[in-house]
Order: sequence, then C-alpha cells, then structure tokens
Amino acid sequence: MAHAKIEQVAFIGTGIMGAPIAGHILDAGYSLTVYNRTKDKAQELIDRGATWASSPAEAASKADVVFTMLGYPTDVEDVYLASDGLLKAAKKGAWLVDLTTSAPSLARDIHDAAEVLGMHAFDCPVTGGQAGAKAGTLTAIAGISEADAVAVAPVLATFTSKIFYFGSSGKGQTAKLCNQVSLASCMVGMADALALAQQSGLDVQQMLHMVGSGMGSSRALTELGPKAVEGDYRPGFLNEHMRKDISLALAEGQDMDLALPGAQTAYTLYDLLCQIKGARLGTQALALLYAEEADAVAAGLDWSVLDIEEEDEPEADHECSCDHKHTHEHCHNHTHGTHCHHHQH
Repeated sequence: MAHAKIEQVAFIGTGIMGAPIAGHILDAGYSLTVYNRTKDKAQELIDRGATWASSPAEAASKADVVFTMLGYPTDVEDVYLASDGLLKAAKKGAWLVDLTTSAPSLARDIHDAAEVLGMHAFDCPVTGGQAGAKAGTLTAIAGISEADAVAVAPVLATFTSKIFYFGSSGKGQTAKLCNQVSLASCMVGMADALALAQQSGLDVQQMLHMVGSGMGSSRALTELGPKAVEGDYRPGFLNEHMRKDISLALAEGQDMDLALPGAQTAYTLYDLLCQIKGARLGTQALALLYAEEADAVAAGLDWSVLDIEEEDEPEADHECSCDHKHTHEHCHNHTHGTHCHHHQH
C-alpha cells in the first residue's frame, strides 16, 4: 500500500534514551516536535531546532510519525489510550511507534485500536543502552513485517544499526523480553564471578580477561564487569528498568505456565537492589550486593531500609497478581533473607 512521505515527526519521552534518539532524527533533517514531562530534559533538542509541545496530544496532532519512549507500561497505556491520548489526537494515516519495553498484550491492544481509527501502530523496543542511543547504533526489535514498515524504515534507520522484524504486533516486545532475560542471567553470572574472584584473592582484571576469552564470556562480563571493578555505577541502563523488564518477562511466562528460573533469580536480586536505593544506578551495580557494606554505602545504597521495611511490614511475603496495567514494579514480594554479600545485618 502507498504511504505519504514522512516529514513531520513527534517524539514523546526525551529521557536517558529518548533524547539522543530524537537528536538523530532531528539531525537527519526531519521536522521534530518534542514533549517530555520535565521540559528541561528536552531543552537541548529545543535549542537545536525542535519544537516544544505542551502535551503528547499537541505533539502528535500534525505528525506523520509519533515515537514514544516511556518508562513503564502504565505510562504507555496512559499516553496512548487516555481520553486525551495519542489515539484521539493523531491524524488518520499516522504511524505510532512505541520504543518502550512494555507488555506484549498492551502492544496488541494499541495496534488493534489504531487500525480501527485509520492509524498504524507497532511496538519497536530497542536495545543497546545509552551508549547505543548516543552513537545511533541501537538494535530495533519491531512487531511488524519489513514490508509493512517500509514507510517508517528511513526514520528508524537514523538511530539504529540493525532492525529485526518479528512480523506482528506484540512480538517485538516478546523478542525484547527474550533479550532481557538472557542479559539478566548474564549479569548475575558476571556478579557471581566477580565476587568469587575477589573473595578468593584473584587478580580480578586477569580473571575477566580469561573468562572473557572463552565460553564463559558475555557482553555483560566484558563491558560491564570492568566498570563494576572500577566502582563506576553510572547508568547506561537503569536498574529499575531492568527490574521492570524482567517482571514483564515473568508475567509472560506465568501466562504460559512457563518457569523462567534464571529470570526469577535475577528479578529477586534487582528488586533487592532497587529496594536499597539502587534503582537509579546502572545494572552493573548488581555487584554491590556482594560487596562490603562500606563500599555499598559509598555507592549510595542503604541496607538499613530493609530493616525498617521489615518492622513496618511484618507480613512481607504475599501473593501478587500482575497484568499489563499493574506489573511487578508495583508489588513488594520482599526477599529480606537474600543478602549476597558476606556482611551480616
């Protein structure tokens, strides 16, 4: 089918990933309108020529393509499906492309609703972290066929180096969750290996080089292991978003009666890390769960929070039922007995 040429692009969510992605779209010559809940995070783009909109609806009203890069499925649901949301504001024929890692079922709901209204919506989560967003080398994971995405492919190409097309709505999200559960287990393996090496008195850098040269290697170990050793916990990807992504994968597995024990272990650890004030650190901060308390405190963590929560919530272990409206980030299945480091509390 024929599509009008894309000229006007809207970008909603100019945070740690969204801002550099939007910058590449702007640099490619598209007319760009931006919206973010905190305007100062969009200011650099505005200074470079982007137009500011006061709401997602205003941003989308004239756009040929609307990109969203949000935090949680609840944000996606609100921005798309609210009474003043994108599905009400965007023009007929517009493309709505969600770059957020979100729930596959929500992606399908948005796609179906958009088609009824004469729009085209698909899920297109990305991987590659902040570094990939800045370099314009992200991998896009699209819930659409390559043939159907021809009209928007040139815009996607401005910030990606690879695009994988998984054929239909929701499948981009499911494929991204596959990436996240694999990565999560690699991160646990990296943190385990570092802890074992450090406690055994090994040359940790030599260990990383040795393991990184063989089958035990992973990009988590070779790229994030050295940062953890150096005490660099700045985020390329936030712990709270890793926890959210794993929770989405676990919810998908639960729907299929599929156990994901590696992902469950990683979720327990990342949830713990977020509880002790590590939510805004990078994912390599998982190694701090094994560290001496003084090192953890120096990085901004606070183990005492668990003691306070135990006093406030004597019945901490409880059942929770999560769907795409209320994913696991809202649940508090605390695992207070899971302290990886050897210092006792």
